[in-house]
Amino acid sequence: MYNPQLDTFLRVADAGSFNKAAEEAYITPTAVIKQINLLEAHLDVKLFERSHRGLVLTKAGKSLYQDAKYIIQYCKDSVTRAKNAMQEEGKVIRIGTSPMTPAQILVELWPKIHKFYPDIKFQLIPFENTPENAREILKNLGQNIDIVAGIFDDTMLNLRQCNGLELSRTPICCAVSLTHPLAAKDKLKVTDLYGENLMLMHRGWSKFVDELRDDLWANHPQINIVDFDFYSVNVFNQCENSNDILMVTRNWENIHPLIKIIPVEWDYTIPFGLLYSQQPSRMIQQFLTAVKAAMK
Repeated sequence: MYNPQLDTFLRVADAGSFNKAAEEAYITPTAVIKQINLLEAHLDVKLFERSHRGLVLTKAGKSLYQDAKYIIQYCKDSVTRAKNAMQEEGKVIRIGTSPMTPAQILVELWPKIHKFYPDIKFQLIPFENTPENAREILKNLGQNIDIVAGIFDDTMLNLRQCNGLELSRTPICCAVSLTHPLAAKDKLKVTDLYGENLMLMHRGWSKFVDELRDDLWANHPQINIVDFDFYSVNVFNQCENSNDILMVTRNWENIHPLIKIIPVEWDYTIPFGLLYSQQPSRMIQQFLTAVKAAMK
């Protein structure tokens, strides 16, 4: 879109030194000087007065400095507008995916969604599941990522400043290491958890998990509840390494090859569905309507 040497020119002008500009760009001073020389030759103007005291912009350099900033920002904005136009015309839904937020449900619904919304296309955008990413991505849905699939409740939606479309109530299960004695079972009773450490997300994360926690504390004190702060692959590693039991849902059964997810004989469930912006675009609204129709 523009000559990338303009970026180097701006960096040198701001730094007042080839060496400082090179350090900021993680390249050699020789490479910086070469780029500036090529830019001056291409434009046929002298941009810097060079002296033992450093670099000073010429009159032409000062003029280009102001225009270059505008050119670069305008080009970046143009690319953004072009991508947005392509997304709208092509009806591309950007699906955020991570080990904790797999897009499998949308893959399974794809034939039905496509029937109701034949122009739709999916673009999978992987992201690392960290507390910081979870906070920023969900708060800014509609910018780089449109939809994320996962478990949620009103508390989480308010905390993350996004909306949710419930697709199902998924049973709360337990995950154990394949080496754990309980791994031999296909279904667990609550009494099977007696004497075990049960890892639950901290209080206040979900009212559904808090209801389970309160029941266990009141009626099954033989279970030792261990709080943790965030679902990630590391938590599954801890479950496998420590032989603790982890509260999970079936949606996560492919996260760890040495973990088995087992249903429990209780009636506790948690909403599962699609997370989207509090101010969804018209395209996202149409997509969600197609998803609802596909679920019937």
